[in-house]
Amino acid sequence: MTGSTTPDASTPAGTTTPRVPRPRAAAEPRTVRVLVAVGTDKHPFDRLVEWLRDWHAEVGTEVALTVQHGHTAPATVSGAVPFLGHDELQRAMADADLVVCHGGPATILEARRHGRLPIVVPRDPGRGEHVDDHQQLFARRLGAAGMVALCETREALLAALRTGVAEPGRYRVTDDPEAVRAQRAAVERVGGIVEELVAASAHRRGRWWQRLRERNGDNNR
Repeated sequence: MTGSTTPDASTPAGTTTPRVPRPRAAAEPRTVRVLVAVGTDKHPFDRLVEWLRDWHAEVGTEVALTVQHGHTAPATVSGAVPFLGHDELQRAMADADLVVCHGGPATILEARRHGRLPIVVPRDPGRGEHVDDHQQLFARRLGAAGMVALCETREALLAALRTGVAEPGRYRVTDDPEAVRAQRAAVERVGGIVEELVAASAHRRGRWWQRLRERNGDNNR
């Protein structure tokens, strides 16, 4: 995916990209690193950012939080950065113990490609967080298939985060030959689901999934 830009959480043209927080140091083995990515959609996602702000105030230094908040006001949330460039997002995902994200298909696929089972909070159009319900439909399908940890309420998110902090390995996708083949098949299924869900939407026309597959190329083989 060299030279490309992830459509959900990369930096829009003309935006100065902030630096990603430093990689994990050997002296910090007990700190759980949590990456949050809400993408670049123009709608704010205050609900998720506020939930994470309150949660982080409780867990404190036990968790190193990075929140890519996009067009959502960061308020006092720790580790807030508006956007991450494509390469920075890849490094942040690779270094994170847990990935929390919105229901953007590309962000979910990237998290899984990095061996993370994403904790997904889909945007709700009824709250003004998106133009339609495609994220909810998509995330529910993947949640039922065990491909994401779906959290549609504050309670569900906090429960997933508590489990993840206690046992980060629960949110890893096993990296072995069989798992790689299974992941490739799973990614293919995700692409099909996306096509079904967004083909009729005027806001999502075009075979973005095909372009993503072509860019990933060897990474998914």
